Amino acid sequence: MPHLVCGRFQFALNRPLIMGVVNVTPDSFSDGGRSASTPAAVAHARMLLEEGADILDIGGESTRPGAPPVALEQERRRVLPVIEALADCGVPVSVDTQKPALMQEAVAAGASMVNDVNALAAPGALEAVAGTTAAICLMHKQGDPRTMQQDPHYDDVVREVRQFLAARIAAAQAAGIGHERIVIDPGFGFGKTLEHNLALLRELGQFAALGTVVLAGLSRKSMLGKITGRDVGERVYAGVAAALIAVENGARIVRVHDVAATRDALAVWNAVKTLA
Repeated sequence: MPHLVCGRFQFALNRPLIMGVVNVTPDSFSDGGRSASTPAAVAHARMLLEEGADILDIGGESTRPGAPPVALEQERRRVLPVIEALADCGVPVSVDTQKPALMQEAVAAGASMVNDVNALAAPGALEAVAGTTAAICLMHKQGDPRTMQQDPHYDDVVREVRQFLAARIAAAQAAGIGHERIVIDPGFGFGKTLEHNLALLRELGQFAALGTVVLAGLSRKSMLGKITGRDVGERVYAGVAAALIAVENGARIVRVHDVAATRDALAVWNAVKTLA
């Protein structure tokens, strides 16, 4: 089983980890911007810690379908004060960004992980984190947030996403980033139909076979709404079910909004697995 190094933090991964989501954006699909200010975001993060989050993921640019890009300076103003306030919170703080300059600044401010929906493919992104001890999360997406859900197509979604992530792992290692710092994410909902997402969830074991930690982010996503008919704020139970399926199929980190419910479900799952 792989282990994970996030800056000064190390995880043996003998149980699944919960990454709690903190969106410092006015247009978040999941919470409508309730944590858009620094005080609100920090308070929300501390609530997630009390609920049992193992990692906090701080994002200042919405990547929901149709979302417009955010300028570097605006994203910087949103996330850096939150990261600084949480730097000594006792768990790794992750920055969710595509911008190399902000990656460097966030790590300097106390972030222990860089979560990039662009898989560190932007010029300078690999170099921005290679010389640090921060973990990285490499995510697959097809297209950009403004257009990615218009007509996603794959000949074989599992094979193509797996090949992409294998190539990004190789690129990260070539840049000097150790295997123990690499996390991969198949990118549920990022340029995928419902059928694509379900196929990826069913075959997560193929991604775990690449030898790095697998993260699954399914919480509150539209695929769950399509299955259940529930609005975004009513997808807690579906999200918990999806998280359980993900860890059963090989994910070691689940990125969620509803930490307490996920923690309790995973505690039961882990108790059964430990006994077995």
